[in-house]
Amino acid sequence: MKQHFANLVDEEESNIDLTPMLDVVFIMLIFFIVTASFVKEAGIDVNRPEAATAVKKERANILVAINDKGEIWINKRRIDVRAVQANIERLYAENPQGTVVIQADKKATTDVLIKVMDSARAAGIYDVSIAAEDA
Repeated sequence: MKQHFANLVDEEESNIDLTPMLDVVFIMLIFFIVTASFVKEAGIDVNRPEAATAVKKERANILVAINDKGEIWINKRRIDVRAVQANIERLYAENPQGTVVIQADKKATTDVLIKVMDSARAAGIYDVSIAAEDA
């Protein structure tokens, strides 16, 4: 009987409790999901012009697209030109390290492009870039 009891004690001591390790893994997973920055798309495909001096922007989180009809798109939503500043302010408040990148179509008018750039500057963001294809 004592031999059987000793075997049970040895079996209990040899098992490793994985619960604390799983807790740590789940906490790390939640941390990485919350802190990850996801790529946001403007919502439409734009035929960008080519530029020989095009440089890739790393933290371009505020994407504004202007199509060939002069329509402005932010986060897959068509935006009126008067609401661009408010939308950029909201997105900048969510991510203060982000920059504004305007993806203007080749056939978009410079009038709409200038209005979007002015709206971004009025929102307090002076790091505004225009997207181009690498030539």
